[in-house]
Amino acid sequence: MSDCMIWVEPRADQSGLRDLLMPGLVDLKLCFMLENDRHEIIYLANLPKPWNFAPHERLTLPALFGVELAERLQSAKMGLQRSGDRAVIETMTGDEQIFEFRVQIVARDGEAVHFLTTISDRTEERRRERLLKALLREVSHRTKNLMAIIQSLAFQTARHSRSLDVFLQKFRGRLYSLSQSQDMITDSNWRGADLFGLVRQQTEKYLPENSDLVRIVGEDVVLSPNAAVHLGLALHELIINAIAHGGLLVGGMVVTVRCERFEEAGAAHLRLVWEEPLALQGTGGLPAREAHFGSTVLKRVVPSAVNGQADFRMDEQAIRYELTFPLDAAA
Repeated sequence: MSDCMIWVEPRADQSGLRDLLMPGLVDLKLCFMLENDRHEIIYLANLPKPWNFAPHERLTLPALFGVELAERLQSAKMGLQRSGDRAVIETMTGDEQIFEFRVQIVARDGEAVHFLTTISDRTEERRRERLLKALLREVSHRTKNLMAIIQSLAFQTARHSRSLDVFLQKFRGRLYSLSQSQDMITDSNWRGADLFGLVRQQTEKYLPENSDLVRIVGEDVVLSPNAAVHLGLALHELIINAIAHGGLLVGGMVVTVRCERFEEAGAAHLRLVWEEPLALQGTGGLPAREAHFGSTVLKRVVPSAVNGQADFRMDEQAIRYELTFPLDAAA
């Protein structure tokens, strides 16, 4: 083992190193315990607060740490054979603090073997590790959900597309809607998405200079991540259909999105209503407008995903889509 705890000046007295280095040990929350070859504690510095001792007490491992932890430390030392060997154990205290004990053999040529134990507080580090693992599991779970949604989008879009070009156009739009909703969820640290913000996000892309054609009224609420993704998809279908088939930009009549929060069976629910007046009849007539994937999304996919119910009505004057669902729809 190389000498690294020496003064640069050859004649300097090293006896004062302890007092000078102790503030660093305290700041790092490190404890050093040195035992001789008979396992007697001969030096102890900066013992953590979960353990304590009176100055007149004889320093033994059981007296300091309790019988169980002392036996674990003794067992760890018994497995060390030569200088430089190390063993690591962790323990949790009653107040859920986690400490790491690193035991190693230290010896100099011609001197007896000593055991050096370094004790460090790993509580925050382990909590961060647990949080990271939980986040990774959540990412994996949500990725699988997104992949399932994308697979369904691809399949259903292909079923209702007359050509590859039509498929690509529709599929890209739906993927973009999905990614926009996901961005909102990510920006909120996966808390979800504000309903009004979601409506504006999904509609203003297609109405960059006519955003006033969609009016939002009612109560703004925070949607769960699952509800935000699927509601964003429904809004995408509604605005695309309104522009492509309903003559929204031609007619210039305002679409109203109404948001109402209410209680039912002791749980908070949301009622969202899309009211789209038809000033001009869109191309292909109402039967043609209903016979595409958009109606499948609106009537089946979205309500099922948020454990809700949907009502989709069309006549010569207006289109009305109503979706009700519990606000705690599974994330």
